[in-house]
Amino acid sequence: MVSVELERAGGALVWRVPRGWWGLSSAAVGGGLVRPCWVLNLGVGDDFTRTDLDRYASSRADGLGVSGPGTALLTAADVSQVVATEVDGVRVWATVGVTKPTWAVPPERAGHDGVSGREGYVPGTINIVVVVTVPLSASALVQAVGTTTEAKAQALVEAGVPGTGTASDAVVVLSPEPPGDEGHAEPVVFAGVRSEWGGRIAVAVHGAVLDGLAAHPWEPDASGGAGVVW
Repeated sequence: MVSVELERAGGALVWRVPRGWWGLSSAAVGGGLVRPCWVLNLGVGDDFTRTDLDRYASSRADGLGVSGPGTALLTAADVSQVVATEVDGVRVWATVGVTKPTWAVPPERAGHDGVSGREGYVPGTINIVVVVTVPLSASALVQAVGTTTEAKAQALVEAGVPGTGTASDAVVVLSPEPPGDEGHAEPVVFAGVRSEWGGRIAVAVHGAVLDGLAAHPWEPDASGGAGVVW
């Protein structure tokens, strides 16, 4: 079966997506339920402040030679340090930058209203691209994103990182789109953590995030705050 391969070019990671594939993504550029021609993981500087992300990603895509609709992730992490894992038909790539881990509900926000949660914010991003080689239904794509997030959070907690992720994490899950014609094999409809394909996703994501953390461990600074990882 045609799959999706990683290319490296110009401070970016590029995946060219075959026709007939679809995906679900939390990316700010080309996110949602998508049928992308490409996925990019774009390295940006720590001082990146642009808010016209669609325009920025489009310009970078042009420079990388990809066209058509696509999905772009951005990170201040070193994209050349991408980690890849593969488990029985599931392929995962992750860039793991944890300069500022956070809990879903930070302690200072628990039980309080009106707190922005952005004081002292420092960029740090875990971007994950998941490729599943069997057709996933729309609901299975949603489940797969949830499974990816759970596996990432488990890896962080096991590694002693005080948080379930960072405030700017993003994920893309890609698979062949189920054919609409009758008579074709039914798509996979379960991708939760205890399902067959969800279990494979979880193991692959968990391994990729742990490998990324092993290469660049998170360490608190002397004041107990975030240490620089990338």
